[in-house]
Amino acid sequence: MKLSFHGAARSVTGSRHLIETAGCRLLLDCGMFQGRREEAESQNRDLGFEPKSLSSVLLSHAHIDHSGALPVLDKYRFSGKVYLTRATADLTEIMLQDAARIQESDCRYVNKKERRRGKKCVAPFFDSDDVEAVTRRFVGVRYHDAVKIAPRVTASFHDAGHILGSAAVRVKYTARGDTTTVLFSGDLGRSHMPILRDPEPPPPCDVLILESTYGDRLHDHAAEEMKRKAQELIAHARVHKSKIIVPAFAVGRTQELVMRIKELVGEQRIDPLPIYIDSPLASKATEIFRRHPECYDEETYRTFTSEGDPFASRYIHFISSPEDSKRLNSMKGPCVIISSSGMCEGGRVLHHLKHAIQDEANVIVFVGFQAEHTLGRKLVEGWDVVPIFGVPTQRRAQVVKFNGLSAHADRNDLLAYVRAINPLPAQIFIVHGEEKQALSLGSAIQAEHPGIEVQIPHRGSSYDI
Repeated sequence: MKLSFHGAARSVTGSRHLIETAGCRLLLDCGMFQGRREEAESQNRDLGFEPKSLSSVLLSHAHIDHSGALPVLDKYRFSGKVYLTRATADLTEIMLQDAARIQESDCRYVNKKERRRGKKCVAPFFDSDDVEAVTRRFVGVRYHDAVKIAPRVTASFHDAGHILGSAAVRVKYTARGDTTTVLFSGDLGRSHMPILRDPEPPPPCDVLILESTYGDRLHDHAAEEMKRKAQELIAHARVHKSKIIVPAFAVGRTQELVMRIKELVGEQRIDPLPIYIDSPLASKATEIFRRHPECYDEETYRTFTSEGDPFASRYIHFISSPEDSKRLNSMKGPCVIISSSGMCEGGRVLHHLKHAIQDEANVIVFVGFQAEHTLGRKLVEGWDVVPIFGVPTQRRAQVVKFNGLSAHADRNDLLAYVRAINPLPAQIFIVHGEEKQALSLGSAIQAEHPGIEVQIPHRGSSYDI
């Protein structure tokens, strides 16, 4: 068996890991790279392998950095199946359609400016026809079911607790009486978070491919402190009649924020103020959340079945039309605008930032990890001038981070995940983390389990296992 890495190797986005056995080539995830435009252009058009040679794709979850290059496969005559959980299938379809629409819209906007400068125009990586083609290849499966992928290869999906439908993917290959098992963590979630069940304990494996997004840090678990911080932000918005802009992933993070705001109102920590969910994708995703209560934790399931819709309230408004979205830009505060994308790399949030970022009364709130070279990362790092649609723009708005709301496992969670595998795997490959985080986690695992071979692959690295 051969394992090679074509994305999310010493970086956080573009998850693509290839397993090759006799007569079978399986791709774990097919994510879009997000970062510098030139690098994104290169990595999202040339995936690093021959798509038409793939037997199938096993998708861990719907986030674009894991699923966003799937439509590119069809451009290169991929003819296999894409296996994923049923909730992931529903989410991925709407996310890819949204990604196609955003690319087309952003390219039109950017190209209008590029033509004026006499520069070369950019083209979308894929369109809605490519999305329809690849989604016809989806095969939705249930957690734990053993799925036959090839004559000697089976796979199963195990709840990762990261977003709706997310899974760790286990691949079992049997040849000449010997079995090799590879477990791909996907993105691991955290325990005791709202809406979803906690991540499952890992099943046994010989080889583990482990994410490391927060491999060198711990989350702030002080719930009371986060609530106090949220109260202060709302009070600031009321006094200054300002806007709170929250770039958030439409799937998972938006629904969690709605639940947490409702909790603060219910505890009378804050008075309701208008909250606008400005993302057609978030509206569609919330509908899919409603269709999959089998993924809920016990408390959310009880709320859903006995008290009605957990995602609705009179002060929460879902915005769909472009006209209503544009009206938010001229609207006075106080208000909260939650809009995608979470790393500020496309979509409506860019327009809200463009209109709000130069007013020092406004606040930009980040509730998730920001990948290297993204606009979100520049804002979190405190840049005073940032590029929005390629135009240098002065930042006067405050920037606030809520790291405690991350849906990713932290260093201790990841170490505990490894510890829970019985017996311990012989090899671990650390992926989906910037080099600093990946190396730090790898060193910690090696120190705790000196008998395990730990690798931090580069993009393009291959290993025989």
